Amino acid sequence: AGAVELPIQAEAALLMEKETGQVLYAQNEHEALEPASVTKVMTLLLTMEAIEKGSLHYDDVVTVSAYAASMGGSHVYLSEGEQITVDDLLKAVCVASGNDAAVALAECVTGVTELFVEQMNTRAKELGMTDTHFVNCTGLDDEPSAAEHLTSAYDIALMSRELLLHHPDIKKFTTIWMDTVRNGAFGLANTNKLVRFYEGTTGLKTGYTSSAGHCLSASAQRDGLELVAVVLHCASSPDRFQSAKALLDYGFANYALVSTEMPEPLQPVPVTLGQKAAVQPELQQAAPILIEKGLQAAVTRTVTLAERVEAPVAAGQQLGTLTISANGETLAEIPIIAPEAIEQLTWWELTCRLLRRLCMTMPEE
Repeated sequence: AGAVELPIQAEAALLMEKETGQVLYAQNEHEALEPASVTKVMTLLLTMEAIEKGSLHYDDVVTVSAYAASMGGSHVYLSEGEQITVDDLLKAVCVASGNDAAVALAECVTGVTELFVEQMNTRAKELGMTDTHFVNCTGLDDEPSAAEHLTSAYDIALMSRELLLHHPDIKKFTTIWMDTVRNGAFGLANTNKLVRFYEGTTGLKTGYTSSAGHCLSASAQRDGLELVAVVLHCASSPDRFQSAKALLDYGFANYALVSTEMPEPLQPVPVTLGQKAAVQPELQQAAPILIEKGLQAAVTRTVTLAERVEAPVAAGQQLGTLTISANGETLAEIPIIAPEAIEQLTWWELTCRLLRRLCMTMPEE
């Protein structure tokens, strides 16, 4: 990753494929930098996880606190005591990058923002975001502690991938170009210009402060391939969009996903002296693999499978291999396994089975 030269006008950049998490391009990807509002990817992730758990719902009505209403920077003019749905708050964060809306979401997920920030850092650790320390849920740098609010292009890609992979519903907000909240009373226009001007854009989040510069986590999908491009500390807004487009263009031009799923079910493998006569094999993991685009037409799949297996069979025991290759080069070898354990017949069961067979084969008088 990063060996190719791309026209990237950013202090740090990274291109990641969503399904596999593979890094396709990297430049200063672990440098700890201020992310500005790209921070809100984590705010959105925790909100979507709360919705999935059922502790929060799109139609829940949130009463805006004085603290949320006091947020500066990009905002949607929430007022203290105003009532607004979680759905509208998500829209305000994803489209208009509303700092007030982000704080209102954080407060309805955990009660207070301090606890929410703790959860942000805990979740970052769980995702392997080792370059990251959050001090707020917005990315605003208007407090002294904000100097410690740092992450990296690689870490932003990790949390962006997690959001897109497990909460694709977020795209119904992140792909909006223009919309309204408050029953049509307040207009929103997306800060992410790629939504309108780049084919297949699925999101995700812009950011800007004078010290962070222009930042972006951009995602787009074409031909079943979804990519995440992160650029940090660009000198201008056009620079960040051009740099993200260069990353995405490179990814779509050079890579493709190949499905590992079998076109037809695998044949059962007979089990000798087992409680069951056969085991139905399956792939250990059916996740797609990333290949160079030029190899797509030459891909072949070869299955090698045991003719039979002797009991006991352990769950997860390898029964064979699926080999995916192209032009004589092996691209992936995926184990074929037993999905369940099959115990051996006991002596008593074996004796009964032999007696039954004897009775069936005895000649009639």
